[in-house]
Amino acid sequence: MSRSNQINNYLSIVIPLFNEDSNVDFLLKSLEDNIKPLEVTYEIILVDDGSNDNTWEKISYASNVNPNVKGIRLARNFGQQNALLAGLSNAKGQAIISMDGDLQHPPMLIKKMLESHKQGNLVVNTYRDDYEVAGFIKRRTSSFFYKLFSFLTDVQIEAGSSDFRLLDRAVLNHLLELKDVDLFLRGAVNWLGFPSTTIPYTALKRFSGRSKYNLSKMMNFAKGSLISFSTKPLVLGVWLGIITSTLSFLEIVYMLIQVANGKTVPGWASTVGIVSFLFGVLFIILGIIGVYIARIHTALQNRPRFVIREIIEQQDI
Repeated sequence: MSRSNQINNYLSIVIPLFNEDSNVDFLLKSLEDNIKPLEVTYEIILVDDGSNDNTWEKISYASNVNPNVKGIRLARNFGQQNALLAGLSNAKGQAIISMDGDLQHPPMLIKKMLESHKQGNLVVNTYRDDYEVAGFIKRRTSSFFYKLFSFLTDVQIEAGSSDFRLLDRAVLNHLLELKDVDLFLRGAVNWLGFPSTTIPYTALKRFSGRSKYNLSKMMNFAKGSLISFSTKPLVLGVWLGIITSTLSFLEIVYMLIQVANGKTVPGWASTVGIVSFLFGVLFIILGIIGVYIARIHTALQNRPRFVIREIIEQQDI
């Protein structure tokens, strides 16, 4: 294969995996079937995010028989975003594609993404149509999250966004410089502001296994993303304090007027209700402040986002 026949990219594909041993073989076969006809030099980086099944054994075997496969094993489960970041940090390509390992991100879209990159798009995002594979509640909550995120952060992210994207090396270098405690990659890429385009696709069904994102993980993911990119919740707390203080002041004025006119002040139940409401608002504001203080504490500890236990590769590509 002559250099002149190659696309002027060196392709890296980064895939975080957590307990996906049943998907590894078919995933690699599907990737190879779609990449080889493109005649590009490439590497496939599989990141084991602390799996407790045979995922790492599958990655190790694949790396031993295929020089294009590189395995990274994290010391424990650091979460999907940090595992993806570990892979991106070790990617050597000029064009870097990140995707999930459950085959819901179709490998056949890689060709189109590379073509878009050749046209000068430094970021190639994808738009997911998941009507056939996601339930009504999942679709609605996802749509609500992205609308809320866009409103609170002024960083626009459309519903249907995911971590299935292509980044140019220049974009990735800037992305890796960000030091956020909870780095929300979708928001961070949009925040950087490089020229981009979006390619729609239809999400496929998982090849096997079940999604590892339960309700608790999704809530923590949403909370970390919003707090990482916005201080508007703190401003909201200020406005809640102003509104409730105004209502309380008006209540006090009303009571003083009633007393001055020689009337008793009725409605002890309403007074107790207002006081309880004010304390509730106060605790909400304190909770918001506490979340931000906790993030400051975590940032000051300056701990790494991930710890690599070992790296396996047959040779440099």
